[in-house]
Amino acid sequence: MRDWNDWEHIDVKANGIRLHCVTQGEGDLVVLLHGFPEFWYSWRHQIPFLARRFKVVAPDMRGYGSSYKPADVESYGIGSLINDVKGLIEAFGAQRAHVIGHDWGGAVAWSFAIAFPQQVEKLVVMNAPHPGIFARNLKGNLRQLLRSWYMFYFQIPGLPEASLRAGNFFLLKLAFKSWAIDKEAFSNDDLAELVAAASAPGALTGGINYYRAMMRNTNPFKMPTEFGKIKSPTLLIWAEEDRALGKELTYGLAPYFVEEPVIRYIPECSHWVQQEQPLLVNRYLDEFL
Repeated sequence: MRDWNDWEHIDVKANGIRLHCVTQGEGDLVVLLHGFPEFWYSWRHQIPFLARRFKVVAPDMRGYGSSYKPADVESYGIGSLINDVKGLIEAFGAQRAHVIGHDWGGAVAWSFAIAFPQQVEKLVVMNAPHPGIFARNLKGNLRQLLRSWYMFYFQIPGLPEASLRAGNFFLLKLAFKSWAIDKEAFSNDDLAELVAAASAPGALTGGINYYRAMMRNTNPFKMPTEFGKIKSPTLLIWAEEDRALGKELTYGLAPYFVEEPVIRYIPECSHWVQQEQPLLVNRYLDEFL
């Protein structure tokens, strides 16, 4: 395992729960929200880069890593998740932040920007569709519906956790290694870090409960009649070789924004975009922020 001695690891109280965070740097606040099945470590290439200009905070989101892991599915509804981000920003003494999210962290970032526009300076989302676009495609795009099969598999109690845990987390490691176009993007040390975080008691269930709560609390096939328009400047970074999310999920975004978002496509790159193409992602972040 690697020792990240130059980064501060702290626990903060946000929205009434304990969130473990890695922080570095000084300046305006940047919050980095990871996806499934990860933890703060998925931002290891971005933390020191952004810390040259900003105060960077990368939490283990609720249910992950060293953060609090509620046992009940209801605790993972989107309302709780976006209030975690609100509480996190306030815990660091800020009123606003640049919010950056990938995968589920991106889904939370979209919803946070809609619910709390006054607290978002700039928004960056990586390989996570706007909820309105996703709902529309689940209903009318058979290819995307088939790509999203795992969302329905995750509704089975206990079985997804058992399958991911089997063979010393063989499937979890395979998801990173086999999906990546650049097979060198994940070293054995990287995979060991990801497995160690997933091995924490309750971590697999916590991450999967995001999907269970989504299905229980909302109808993913029913798009609300209106989403609040996102007011903050927005950058969408999209790796084109994403096995779970099609490129068509980036089309037709303009109606959901006051100012049309900037979109940067990255060809020959998998879902794990900020880990597989960190130099390019960091360049886009630097230009945008």
